[in-house]
Amino acid sequence: MKQTLNKLVKGFIAANGDIPATPIKDIRLHSNNVEPGDLYIAVHGTAADGHDYIPEALENGASAIITNGRDVGTLPVPQVKVSNPRKAASYVAAEYYGHPSTELHMVGITGTNGKTSTATLIRSILNKAGCKTAQLGTLGVIAEDHEQGKTLTTMDAINLQKLLRDLSDDDFTHVVMEVSSHAIHQYRVADVEFDTTVFTNLTPEHLDYHGTMEDYYNAKAKLFKSLPLSATAVVNSNDKYGSRLINESTAPVIKTSVTNNSDVQFKDVSISLSGIKGTIIAGEHEIEIDSSLVGHFNAENILSAVGAALAMGIPIGTIADGINHCKVVSGRMETLTAPNGAPVVVDYAHTPDAYEKVLNTVYNLIPKDGKLITVFGCGGNRDASNRPLMGRLVEQFSNHFYITPDNPRYEKQDDIVNDIVKGLSTDHYDVINDRGVALKQALVSLNSNDVLVVLGKGRENYQEIDGIRQPYSDIDIVEEFCANSATRS
Repeated sequence: MKQTLNKLVKGFIAANGDIPATPIKDIRLHSNNVEPGDLYIAVHGTAADGHDYIPEALENGASAIITNGRDVGTLPVPQVKVSNPRKAASYVAAEYYGHPSTELHMVGITGTNGKTSTATLIRSILNKAGCKTAQLGTLGVIAEDHEQGKTLTTMDAINLQKLLRDLSDDDFTHVVMEVSSHAIHQYRVADVEFDTTVFTNLTPEHLDYHGTMEDYYNAKAKLFKSLPLSATAVVNSNDKYGSRLINESTAPVIKTSVTNNSDVQFKDVSISLSGIKGTIIAGEHEIEIDSSLVGHFNAENILSAVGAALAMGIPIGTIADGINHCKVVSGRMETLTAPNGAPVVVDYAHTPDAYEKVLNTVYNLIPKDGKLITVFGCGGNRDASNRPLMGRLVEQFSNHFYITPDNPRYEKQDDIVNDIVKGLSTDHYDVINDRGVALKQALVSLNSNDVLVVLGKGRENYQEIDGIRQPYSDIDIVEEFCANSATRS
């Protein structure tokens, strides 16, 4: 794409006439990726300041630099000074790639828990409606017949806009996207024009980053406070922050709730380990649900997906087909079967609220003579105050449990374990600092009426230790154990 510096910055630089028409080949946030003719945007990050790498960007051939106005000396190329380089990166990227989100129906889903499940349900509905749909989020990029080499799992503003351009050029019509509070706060989606937004819930998480629940809420709410009247917000009114958001959204709101009278609600619902059955009322319409998803929280996610689908004008019968044919959400209450028939539930839950929802659901559904066994850990360099609470929740519901690593990152595993143990009052647990060993030991201990719950990683295929992602998968461990058991028998 041929672009010039003056055109790329015209939206936020008043004195546009003073900006030269320097040709721009590409846009970069990392100096080591800069090639001759690129625009380098210096962003002050959490670990490093991009301004310190301007010399490297210039050495690599940068044709222009965007800075926050910090004194970086006299530069041999044009320098554009802005108050917020992150925000500038979002605008420049959208401008460079031709604002691709305006060519797509963008569905943005935010909340502490349920984003991936809700996104997967919405994608299933859209696929049933014949829409060419891509899903972006924790599971990476799911886009049929799209060249995956074009995409990145974790995207900054530039790579996101590039991906949206690629999807639009490949004739995709809808994008269902998980939107994290970090992405909102760091302006990664500032220039994505959402048509439908969904709020699932808000519980304590990322407070190491946001500081307080109020700041965390405000980061999420920002997505809804900038919507045009032509958009629609779907909000879980059963959540106290959702109730607040209803009055702050700048777009019309569709309210959903499992327990309260709302725009989209269950007339009746039955939840078991085999799935969710019931009837959803949406205005004058009734939608019959027979889903293989499990848990009260998935009933909430189903309502959110129905609300979003209604906002997009999808027929009732198609909505039901999409919900009922969405058999499993990868890594979310994903149930495998041990060799003796015992269920093994693998879930990505990594917050106290998610722990309570998963464990409470399973606890109330296991046979009377069965035991609940749990394998879990807490992530390193994250909110340490959650660790004793998560340990207490596991202890509350489990007959026995194993404390293991779950992406310790740069922290010592022993320190994480000590924080977890502070919340415990019994000794019904083992500490095993090799997650694979712990999981195999738990599998060996299972009786046929027991249920094993493995929390924290879902379908993740790595263990992050000292900043290095080492290959690891809970799913692979379980499947390998089952295959070996079958061979031995």
